[in-house]
Amino acid sequence: MKKFMFSMIALASFMAVQAQEEEGGKGFAKGDVFASGSLGYSSQKTGEEKYNQFNVIPRVGYFVSDNVAIGAQLGYGNSKATYYTGMEWDERTTNSFSAGAFARYYATPSNTFSFFGQLQANYSTSKTEYEGGGEDKRNGFDVGLAPGISYFVSDHIALETTFGVLSYATSKPDADGTESTNTFNLNLNLSNVVFGIVYKF
Repeated sequence: MKKFMFSMIALASFMAVQAQEEEGGKGFAKGDVFASGSLGYSSQKTGEEKYNQFNVIPRVGYFVSDNVAIGAQLGYGNSKATYYTGMEWDERTTNSFSAGAFARYYATPSNTFSFFGQLQANYSTSKTEYEGGGEDKRNGFDVGLAPGISYFVSDHIALETTFGVLSYATSKPDADGTESTNTFNLNLNLSNVVFGIVYKF
């Protein structure tokens, strides 16, 4: 893992130097509009127990200055789990929706390669349905800060990734007399890496 991390840092540094040597390189500037998004899928199986998860997050952003972009994002997620309760097999399906805003600061936006920091806030709602009967509805809010890398592969298309996150989230069941769950998370390793594609108009 350490060798992989060092290799990634070395590659990023090399790309940064190459990008800075280019004149009029690809990149962003004040007034640019971009659309981006990310997809995620995971699957896990242990014996007859299964868990599948899918999510998609489209974004639209606008550069209010040479270094700062603001935008809005939507999110949809679906997960399905088959598990043994101790008495019988059951299945639960969860659908979640989110809407929020984000702000980014790019270190070298006019270059092909740039580091950026992203601050985002989202409101979310989810509904879990159980095959054996019953459902669970939740509403929540989260805010997070994450570093990222952007690299243009053409005049209009860039690849980006964010890695690690510092976040706070609160979630409350949609029922009277229930308590909220508050979560603080600091995750700065490769277990929380998100890849995406950017299109600059």
